[in-house]
Amino acid sequence: MKSTIAYSHLPGPGEPVALVHGIGHRRQAWGEVPQLLNDRGYDVYAVDLPGHGTSPTPTRPDGYSMRSTAEQLERLFASLGLDRPHVVGNSLGGAVALELAHTGAVRTATVFSPAGFFPVHHLPNIAANLLMMKFGSYLPEAVHRRLAGQAWFRRAAFRSLYTHPETVTVEAAVDDTLNLRRSKGFWPHFVRATVMRFTKDVQVPTTVAWGDTDRLLLPSEAHTARTRLPGATHVTLPDCGHCPQHDHPELVVDVIIASINRAAPTSDANTAGQRPGG
Repeated sequence: MKSTIAYSHLPGPGEPVALVHGIGHRRQAWGEVPQLLNDRGYDVYAVDLPGHGTSPTPTRPDGYSMRSTAEQLERLFASLGLDRPHVVGNSLGGAVALELAHTGAVRTATVFSPAGFFPVHHLPNIAANLLMMKFGSYLPEAVHRRLAGQAWFRRAAFRSLYTHPETVTVEAAVDDTLNLRRSKGFWPHFVRATVMRFTKDVQVPTTVAWGDTDRLLLPSEAHTARTRLPGATHVTLPDCGHCPQHDHPELVVDVIIASINRAAPTSDANTAGQRPGG
C-alpha cells in the first residue's frame, strides 16, 4: 500500500533524519531545525502526520493509532529508499518515534516532550490548553491577523507551546493557527490521548529531552519517562517549552546529533554531524 504522507526534503550527503511534529501541527513546526541539520551534512525529511498539514486523512486499513501511524511512516521510508533513518519527534510525534524505536524500524530516536508519560491528573491541563488553541483557531482569519500582530496576544495564544511565544512571527502564528483549524487528525488523536501510555521498551539508542518550562506536558513527566525508559539518555533543556525547536533550535540540533553519534562506531568519525570547518 502506497504512502500518502506529505514531506519536505533537504538533500544531504550524510545519514537520513526524519522529523515528526506534534498534534495539530505541521512539518513547518520544526522551524530552523531542518536547515541547521542539513548544514551539518544530514539528509533531512520533515513529514506531515496523517490528517495534518498537507497529508490526507488515513484510509482503511490505516488509522490514527500509534502502531498504524508508525507503519505508515515505515512505508514512507521504504518508498524513499531509507533504511532505518534516524527519527526525531516532538509531543505526539515523540510517541510515534518511540513506537518506531520499539520495533527497531529506525536507527536512533530523539524525542522532545513525548506524549504517553502524563498521569491522569495532568489531563485537565492538557485538555484545556489544546482545546483553547483548537477552538480559538475558528475565529475569522482577519481577526487572527489583527490579533497576531500584537506581542501580548502571541504570548497568550502560544504560551503552552513556547517559552518565548512573542518571538513567533505574525505569518507563522496565523499559518499555524489555520493549519490547526484544518487538521482532521486533531480530534482522533485528542480522544486517544486520554488513554495514551507508553510502557514499551526501545530497541535502539534513544534520547528523551524535556523543556524545563513545558506548560503542556509538564517537566515532572520526564521523571516518569526516566523510570519507564531506564536505558535511554535523558536530557533537560533549559529555557525551553513544549516545542524547543522554536525556543532554542541550535540546542535541539545539538541534542539530535549527540543522539545520532551514540549509534555511530566510536572508531569511525561521522562526517555528517561535524560543524562546517570542523
